[in-house]
Amino acid sequence: MIIVMGSDTTDAQLDVVVKKIEAAGLRANISRGIERIVVGAIGDERKLEAEMFTPLPGVESAMHIAKQYKIVSRESHKADTVIDIAGVPLGGKQIQIIAGPCSVETQEQMDLAAKFTHEAGCRLMRGGAFKPRTSPYAFQGHGVEGLDMFRKAAQKYKLPIVTELMDARQLDAFMEYDVDAIQIGTRNMQNFDLLKAVGKINKPIILKRGMSATISEWLMSAEYIAAGGNHNIIFCERGIRTFETAYRNVLDVTAIAVLKKETHLPVIVDPSHAGGKAWMVPALSQAAIAAGADGLLVEMHPSPCDAWCDADQALTPDELKKLMGTLGAIAGAIGRTL
Repeated sequence: MIIVMGSDTTDAQLDVVVKKIEAAGLRANISRGIERIVVGAIGDERKLEAEMFTPLPGVESAMHIAKQYKIVSRESHKADTVIDIAGVPLGGKQIQIIAGPCSVETQEQMDLAAKFTHEAGCRLMRGGAFKPRTSPYAFQGHGVEGLDMFRKAAQKYKLPIVTELMDARQLDAFMEYDVDAIQIGTRNMQNFDLLKAVGKINKPIILKRGMSATISEWLMSAEYIAAGGNHNIIFCERGIRTFETAYRNVLDVTAIAVLKKETHLPVIVDPSHAGGKAWMVPALSQAAIAAGADGLLVEMHPSPCDAWCDADQALTPDELKKLMGTLGAIAGAIGRTL
């Protein structure tokens, strides 16, 4: 069972709820979000009824949740959640396209990338300062220096920045440079210590699906973050690994519909990593928006042939601008805006 309480709930009111749960022989897990406090009753829920809590001061609602993931479930919060990323709403009627290069390379490259991202009409920018690479000899990113270059480039156009966190020990640097949305990559989807760490901060988290993860496992990873108190979570489908070799990963468009049913949180898609080739990105992007995705994470490089990593999947600035026009038409057809 979960008990939802308002953000202005007093400690005394919260203590009453916790003691009632403990008196029934269950354990209480308190998750403090920005807008509400969620108390999870862990144990034999049959001993509890919603009516035991709804009359109490500070309690908005109480309900039994059959699924293991409770806070992120649609049952716990019927309305779609809109995540605020430095003033840019993600999850509502307006679809957001997050564009930028795979990796932060030079200040000149990032300055140009920010300029082209802004000119295309995108409101958020992506870029990797720390890079997880299959080969230990490949470019691993500039680290903190990359964060500095990224922030300097993006702030000229007031673009909130999105970048990947690989290790909890890097979190202080991310907070110092005020990263607007932190990405947890596919290889770290079940890095539970990292998920717990970002659960303790007040920053939007983009949680990418593991390359072989089921949707249930993905939802449970999000629950780790939410259980820590951070409810600002965005799911990102980026393709799953199958036996197919014609493209990099298989974009699971069905996952968008399933997640929209299972969770109230926003869902975006990374068509660049799914296809692995720039020519596939427009088709996959269009399919994702038509299927109900709340946004896209698209790779664009000022000069893709000179990119230090993932050159094959990066769009040119002109290709990004053209794609934005096409996506705007699809968004309008389904009652949304770009």
